[in-house]
Amino acid sequence: MVRDMLDKLFKLFVNLTRLFTLQLPLMVSSPEDARGICREKSVAHSRGDVVIAGFFPLYSWEFVSNMNDLAGQQQSFQTNLKKYQLLLTLVLAVEEINKNRHLLPNMTLGFEIYSEHYKDTDMLEDPLIWLSGKNKNNPNYTCRRDNKALAALTGTSSTSVPIGTLLDLYKIPQFTFGSFDPLLSDNGKFSTIYQMAAKDSGLALAMVSLMLYFRWTWVGLFITEDDYSVWFLSELREEMGKNGICLAFENMITYIAVSDISNDLSMHRQLMESSTNVVIIYGDSQFLLSFILKFGHVLITGKVWVMNSPYEDMIIGKRYFLINSFHAPLIFSHHHRNISGFTSFILTDTLYKNSGVNSLPRSWIQSVYCLLIKSDCRDLGHCSYNATLDWLLRHIFDMTMSDESYNIYNTVYALAHALHQRFLHHTEEPPLDNMQPRAFLSSQLHPFLKKIQFTNPVGDQVVLNEERKLQAEYDIMSFWNFPEGLGQRVKVGQFSPSRPHGQQLTLFENLIEWPIGITKTPQSVCSESCHPGFRKASLEGNATCCFECIPCPENEISNVTDMEQCMRCPDLQFANTERNHCLMKTEIFLAYEDALGMTLACTAFCCSALTAVVLGVFIKHQDTPIVKANNRALSYILLISIICCFLCSLLFLGHPNTAACILQHTTFAVVFTVAVSTVLAKTTTVVLAFKLTAPGRSMRQWLVSRAPNLIIPICTLIQVTLCGLWLRISPPFVDRDSHSEHGHVIILCNKGSLTIFYCVLGYLGFLALASFTVAFLVRNLPDIFNEAKFLTFSMLVFCSVWLTFLPVYHSTKGKVMVAMEVFSILASSGGLLGCIFAPKCYIILIRPERNSLHSFRERSPGRNQS
Repeated sequence: MVRDMLDKLFKLFVNLTRLFTLQLPLMVSSPEDARGICREKSVAHSRGDVVIAGFFPLYSWEFVSNMNDLAGQQQSFQTNLKKYQLLLTLVLAVEEINKNRHLLPNMTLGFEIYSEHYKDTDMLEDPLIWLSGKNKNNPNYTCRRDNKALAALTGTSSTSVPIGTLLDLYKIPQFTFGSFDPLLSDNGKFSTIYQMAAKDSGLALAMVSLMLYFRWTWVGLFITEDDYSVWFLSELREEMGKNGICLAFENMITYIAVSDISNDLSMHRQLMESSTNVVIIYGDSQFLLSFILKFGHVLITGKVWVMNSPYEDMIIGKRYFLINSFHAPLIFSHHHRNISGFTSFILTDTLYKNSGVNSLPRSWIQSVYCLLIKSDCRDLGHCSYNATLDWLLRHIFDMTMSDESYNIYNTVYALAHALHQRFLHHTEEPPLDNMQPRAFLSSQLHPFLKKIQFTNPVGDQVVLNEERKLQAEYDIMSFWNFPEGLGQRVKVGQFSPSRPHGQQLTLFENLIEWPIGITKTPQSVCSESCHPGFRKASLEGNATCCFECIPCPENEISNVTDMEQCMRCPDLQFANTERNHCLMKTEIFLAYEDALGMTLACTAFCCSALTAVVLGVFIKHQDTPIVKANNRALSYILLISIICCFLCSLLFLGHPNTAACILQHTTFAVVFTVAVSTVLAKTTTVVLAFKLTAPGRSMRQWLVSRAPNLIIPICTLIQVTLCGLWLRISPPFVDRDSHSEHGHVIILCNKGSLTIFYCVLGYLGFLALASFTVAFLVRNLPDIFNEAKFLTFSMLVFCSVWLTFLPVYHSTKGKVMVAMEVFSILASSGGLLGCIFAPKCYIILIRPERNSLHSFRERSPGRNQS
């Protein structure tokens, strides 16, 4: 029942608006200045010293496919009201300038209004009539001497181009109030055309900034196939590429394709099957309106529509907009300040003055008011006429000045300022009279128009030169919608390209009303974001916004979302388990407190103490045959060097420092050289005693007692020389190993020059091999106190330890490597101690009866017989 009442009411409302629309031209000028409608061409004008000719699309119903469609009629009526606003803006600007004492004080402005035609055959009819001055056009003839029109005002590029081509012949300034068209920027072809609309050079950046704010990286695009749209598309692609935003689909549509019904299904399928939730629609008002009418009957939910400003003028008045597919779009509109007095001018100065004419029957107004406000209103006399008109106009007539209206407002002021400067520049010339040719004055305005720069009454800068124009600022508009087309325009944000980067976009998210099917801030991505700890990996054959997330490698992190490459942690830090943060590594070394370090230290002390005990035993039994055999002094030197070998391993334990690092390897090299050279001296003693000398020879005593003693200092001096070169060229130093153990930094000593280090080890190996070879040759000599076998076995153990050490040393890192060095020192030192002195201690301590010459003679019958 309510729906039937509303339908009847709306039909009544449409009939009213038809009559209202047909009478609009009668209200162009005030009763004092109006001269009425021309007999043939329906031209309205107001008198003035100079006149602006305006070509407005006042009657344009052809875009409605079916005039019997109620929604189409309402939309058509709303569009015509919006076009009527253009005319009212012209009237307002002219009246303001005529009342301004400081701008053109001795001159008044007027205007002539012509209806703009869309058909190619009729497009130039009114401009030719304006130029010739007769109802029938006569090119190159001027029949009206009182015609003072010096500039033309046109709308869209489709009409501005042919009209501009015509007016360029007369050098008459032409101002376009429609959207910016790069075709008209060609000064070679259109030198007399001035575009009042700002170039949308920042619109692509503004839209991309909105996408970045909501993290929409996967969007669709519908765009018209014309030169300006192609330019905008290139700008949009560039900004998207810089910021990682991709197009899910890109559909360039011609006007023929929009009217083609067979294309509806494929476009609808493309919309519904796409995974994107955000769709950009870019085009002029004709394209946008056709697109919306095409898909408005199909309910498309869950999509956010982002549009440019032409669609804004068509939203108000849409019936049942709450369930429309294009509900609650985000619209980018050029930012401009509100013109004070514009609303009151529409309501009071213009429409209320004509409230008594037949164009607005009082009974119709009262009936509509009573049906909308008080459905049970029976007495129409109870309805207030003024309140009804005010309410109707505020809800069916958009009181907010559109971009086109604002451009018209600036056009009138720009023309007035140019005229003012022209007359100031030519003050010496006689005043303008009615006989002065129009073309002469019009052509003289161009130098002033190209340089004009002024501040309009609302405080905005106006510049006609495209090279000096400031980048346009944008308001982001949305709508709070209610049934029956009662909507409220809401500014939800602003984009200012002149602000610092990162502060250009201002958005009030709480004011945004999302479309049907969306309950919270929508997401529009091809792939979910890669959280910290993961990196993006591109999918072959897909857009860059489509990717997969791969965990960061070991010791690498990603601490922000959607990182393309993981970052390696510094050497002194390591990645946590989640791979999203670097933690400081703990410094460790082979300390005495560690179980391993404590074991090695105890072993070193015990072995050195045991060696000292052996030395004490040898000193106590120094006169026994087994101690005196094979040079007693060399045995003492060997035992002392073995003690030093055990103790030098302690230099490898504890916190490394420069002094400890230098002493570690030099002390190790010197004491082991002494020990091995002593073994070589002992084997040499055996060789000299049994092979090279015979009893009774004079050199026997000297060879046995002096020659072996020279081997130790000579060999030690060579090793000391190598260590001196090592310390001079590249000494050992404190180093940090941050890679061997996860989460730890191992402090250790770096060898410095590895070449000299291996030379030192090689020299030790050479001495050990020489000792082993000599001992092996005399292993079977018949003396019971001959220790050649023990020396051979000790060198075999020594060489085996260090040959095993080299590959193990290179295959280990960190504390284990240091522990391997300590273990090799202890093992080789223990081998010398055990293999050489253990049998002698056994005889001295356990079998003392064998430690005598008498026992020796009894065990050597062969020698006695000889």
